[in-house]
Amino acid sequence: MTTHKESIIDQFTRQAVPFAQVPGHTNEESLQLLLEMAEVSNQDTVLDVACGPGIVACAFAPFSSHVTGIDITPAMLEQAQSLAQNRGLTNLSWQQGEGEALPFADHSFSIVLSRYAFHHCLQPDLVFSEMIRVCRPGGKVLVADVVLPSSKVNAYDRLEKLRDPSHTHALSLEELQNLATANNLQNVRLAFYKVEIELEQQMAASFPNPGDEDKIRQIIREDIGVDKLGINTHLRGDEIYYAVPITVMVAHKAA
Repeated sequence: MTTHKESIIDQFTRQAVPFAQVPGHTNEESLQLLLEMAEVSNQDTVLDVACGPGIVACAFAPFSSHVTGIDITPAMLEQAQSLAQNRGLTNLSWQQGEGEALPFADHSFSIVLSRYAFHHCLQPDLVFSEMIRVCRPGGKVLVADVVLPSSKVNAYDRLEKLRDPSHTHALSLEELQNLATANNLQNVRLAFYKVEIELEQQMAASFPNPGDEDKIRQIIREDIGVDKLGINTHLRGDEIYYAVPITVMVAHKAA
């Protein structure tokens, strides 16, 4: 039986190239929002947990002292290295590892962040506590991920597990905020945006189990004008689009 870790590596090895080509993942406005929320400076050492193809890490590098990206999937780290080289960035390093057991000493970074990863975590609370552990006192922890009303989480989870078998659970806003409260973080701030996705473009970058493609299309098509999934499925001409709601949460570790 395939373990969850194996499922993640399988999915993101296949997604390594197309993931970085989905416009919602490279949107400059959303990357700028993360930079502003993190209040990054050239004195900061940054850790990007589940860095994927390095999009966020490379966005932070020009404004930071150093950025470390860690990911479980070697193919994603190869894409990240290529992106940094193509942009002429030299203040980055990459490491293979898991968010549940970060291979860094306590208080190693001034900013610890993760984007679009928590919905793949079996234990997001453990990943979050590890992020806080390696963050220095007074530093900042930032999470950006899909966050839905609690009444729509289950329907969205069913859809995403079909599209991406490594998906586990999309957090509700209450669950996300509870992570900060349970870990005594301070000065919690939130921001919100949506990632607009065209269905067929997303399907081309997805690797569901054989036979599930048509099920996914049907579920999304039936949600047009209904929105039980929480993603505002709508038509633009003959094309189906949906808008995934993202919440950014940033908070300070107690000094």
